Amino acid sequence: MPHVVTQSCCGDASCVYTCPVNCIHPTPDEPDFATAEMLYIDPAACVDCGACVAACPVEAIKPHTKLTEDEHDFLSINSAFYDVPRDRPLLAPVVPPLQVRERPRPLRVAVVGSGPAAMYAADEVLTVPGARVTMVERLPMPYGLARTGVAPDHRRTRSVAGQFDRIREQDGLNLLLNVEVGKDIAHDDLLAHHHAVVYAVGASTDRPLDIPGAGLPGTASATEFVAWYNGHPDFADRTFDLSHPRAVVIGNGNVALDVARILTVDPASLAGTDIAPAALDALHRSAVEEVVVAGRRGPAQSAFTLPELVGLRSTPGVSVTVPPDDLDSADASSPKLDVLCGLVPDPAAPRRIRLRYLLSPLRIIGREHAEGVEFGRNALTADGAGVEPTGRTETVDAGLVLSAIGYRGVPVPDLPFDAATGTVPNERGRVVDPGTGRPVPGTFVAGWIKRGPTGFIGTNKSCALETVRALIDDYNAGVLNDPQTGHGELAALLERRPALTP
Repeated sequence: MPHVVTQSCCGDASCVYTCPVNCIHPTPDEPDFATAEMLYIDPAACVDCGACVAACPVEAIKPHTKLTEDEHDFLSINSAFYDVPRDRPLLAPVVPPLQVRERPRPLRVAVVGSGPAAMYAADEVLTVPGARVTMVERLPMPYGLARTGVAPDHRRTRSVAGQFDRIREQDGLNLLLNVEVGKDIAHDDLLAHHHAVVYAVGASTDRPLDIPGAGLPGTASATEFVAWYNGHPDFADRTFDLSHPRAVVIGNGNVALDVARILTVDPASLAGTDIAPAALDALHRSAVEEVVVAGRRGPAQSAFTLPELVGLRSTPGVSVTVPPDDLDSADASSPKLDVLCGLVPDPAAPRRIRLRYLLSPLRIIGREHAEGVEFGRNALTADGAGVEPTGRTETVDAGLVLSAIGYRGVPVPDLPFDAATGTVPNERGRVVDPGTGRPVPGTFVAGWIKRGPTGFIGTNKSCALETVRALIDDYNAGVLNDPQTGHGELAALLERRPALTP
């Protein structure tokens, strides 16, 4: 196999369109693109040209001769994707360029947020000749979860910021930091200065863990913990109790594994990364020796991706295991299960991560501080698709309990909001009024606030493209109002106006 995609794959599909023989799948037009854990190179079709290596923004693609020992699993992972017969086009479809009709003023778009969906949306708008983008970011630094949500030791994944830097440097993009919509400026102000506004504000909070004791000291969400060690300004003053030898993480997605790894890895290996200095100091003083990562379902339904598991397994000085009893429920075979079953305890490792399954949290134990978690034991249903309680319980002692059960969107000022899904109601990116079903003029969404917290960094690229194409269609149809002011007047307005809310 000439080339291999490895665990830092961001799925943005840059490699797909540069490949001359269409050997990288799934492509954005294929049904499994939105759910694929990564992209895969067909070993039979690759011609070893190396074009994908240059196109990848996170250095995820390597020649097979340059794989490290820990990356050799990706040879079989890439091959296994093609074991299932699929109809593949001979060549990946060419994405047609955006076409705009003549208008009195060049296209002007405001983008709220500066994470991956926002950057990809701005990049698409700027393909239109003469277009200008005003990007509005609440924080003092850009790039959203690509900066504050990716673990500091995932250096290659974090290198996607280089791609965003190049987007940011394009003529026509003006980035305004420390500006919050609804506080410093209103939605109507943005519409007055632009043809349209694209909200790409992500899902900025977490799903709550609704069990007794969830608010005790020593409990927190993984979202807060990740933001803390990544230096998010909203969490700079947070502290976490690392004085107990065991921590529990409830949930087993990629964020859960990131948190478990950061809690157990040698802090010296994090020096020189972008980790917050206060967090690094706390980790040096940490007494945590073991992290239990608890999932409600069985190992076959693990929420983390296979690349994340492969990376976790190779963490130096950390023994990653699954109790044999927890694997008894796995009666099928898959690359993910093969890796789980192949985990071997390392008695010499100073720290441990235990992946546990079929455990539902019932309550956090403790009176004044978290002392552990009482779990209910589950069993798989007969069809293997769900779980049911067995009536048995199990208690795990811990001094730190973190919930990692998913992100959730919050209401956006002046926009409709669906509390059930945590998203802004929309049709292919056009915000719609749920009462009438009609589009809200000039208002669009992209990313997690559009579709919910699903997918990976690169999934936002196709999501943003869909939104921008809808925007351009409306621009061409003449349904977007022309800006009432000249370009650059928004920044002047912000300088002379006090905040809308204290």
